[in-house]
Amino acid sequence: MENSQSAGPSGIEIGLYTFGDLSSDPLTGIGTNTQKRLQEIISMAKLADEAGLDVFGVGEHHRLDYAVSATPIVLSAIAQHTKNIRLTSATTVLSTVDPVRLFEDYATLDILSNGRAEIIAGRGAFIESFPLFGYDLNDYDKLFGENIELFLQLNKNEKISWQGTFRSRLNEAEIAPRPTQKELPIWVGVGGTPESAARAGRLGTGIALAILGGPPARFKPLVDIYRKAALNAGHHLANLKVAVTGHGYFARTFEQAKDEFFPYYSNYWKYINAQRGMGSRMSRDDFEQMASPETGLFVGSSQQIIEKILHQHELFGHQRFMAQVDIGGLPLKKIIESIERLATEIAPVVRRATNK
Repeated sequence: MENSQSAGPSGIEIGLYTFGDLSSDPLTGIGTNTQKRLQEIISMAKLADEAGLDVFGVGEHHRLDYAVSATPIVLSAIAQHTKNIRLTSATTVLSTVDPVRLFEDYATLDILSNGRAEIIAGRGAFIESFPLFGYDLNDYDKLFGENIELFLQLNKNEKISWQGTFRSRLNEAEIAPRPTQKELPIWVGVGGTPESAARAGRLGTGIALAILGGPPARFKPLVDIYRKAALNAGHHLANLKVAVTGHGYFARTFEQAKDEFFPYYSNYWKYINAQRGMGSRMSRDDFEQMASPETGLFVGSSQQIIEKILHQHELFGHQRFMAQVDIGGLPLKKIIESIERLATEIAPVVRRATNK
């Protein structure tokens, strides 16, 4: 990946990602379904592309309360409605997918999108894909380690011979098709574990930090670990990339943003906690603390979001910022308003400030 450590000539990239959750609107009780949600996702990506945002990501879940399990198919549909925006998974659960099949899918997406495909790979915050596809959860980390190393070899070679532990060996196998890009950009998603950051550094991939709350400075050691591991492995800092991802909602004022977003954010954490067997609900006081100017939750006026992004850029020197703005049953109208504010009020200022 030929990208500088600090922001490029146009400043950092600004984008969006979605998990496609199927939550009902907590204020109206109006629900949704997979078909409607997928159409909304395509509409979001089309708007983001037309508004000049840089990247759009789609997550992967294998549950009835999410709309997206076949991420490359959804991204291929988006590719037909967009022209310039980069298209990435967010994230691919690499532990439970065959790396050869994954490479073929995203190489095909890259061809269909004229060279816009990327992958953010992770071990998986949800574990339903392990029994679904016949993998042992005890091999959680070993599967990811083997699969990402194989994927990186597939990315570089048209023919490959390889032998590992968890899949059949490859003997001069032809890896087709080849992407339009020389190589598919790949990032490792990191939630907070130093081991994941160090592995991304050793492999020389990008790193995508999920900063969902709390003081952002607590993630600085992970970026330091990542860059140190990369240098120790012989990679050049100029080729490394850091992305920050997080939840966001943008409005005219801080109070408006909080008042409008709280019911949906509380709803989001209600069903996330229920999935994890927890019964706790978010109070307004909890939300006020999470949304304060010192935290990593991107909720507020455009100026406040600009200040948060630039503060984090001072910490991390990252090349990309991606916001998830469609969670908890938010109606499409509100999602569109956040996307437009991000594209027209936030992104231009951030790009100018990070244009070095």
